[in-house]
Amino acid sequence: MIKKAFKMKLFPGCEETYRQRHDQLWPEMVELLKTHGAKTYCIFFDSETSSLFGYLEIDNEEKWLQVAQTEINQKWWNYMADIMETNEDYSPVSVELTKMFNLE
Repeated sequence: MIKKAFKMKLFPGCEETYRQRHDQLWPEMVELLKTHGAKTYCIFFDSETSSLFGYLEIDNEEKWLQVAQTEINQKWWNYMADIMETNEDYSPVSVELTKMFNLE
């Protein structure tokens, strides 16, 4: 199992909209994530910095990287671009985090 962590940033005051959109995550997006190997996917919010912390467990890195190229994922990025920092292609500005400790 591959464990990944990353951080992203919401625009101030957008946390409720972010939560609502994820509470109503499109069924086709859920299927896409699962089909591409997401076993566990959690996102946490830091209200002091408006930062999001994502944690993901996947089976295969190469398969997971294909998610970004799908039409449904591109649509999701576009949908979320009004509430968070994004790159020119509307992908979230995301910084991978280095695992420093793991207790299992």
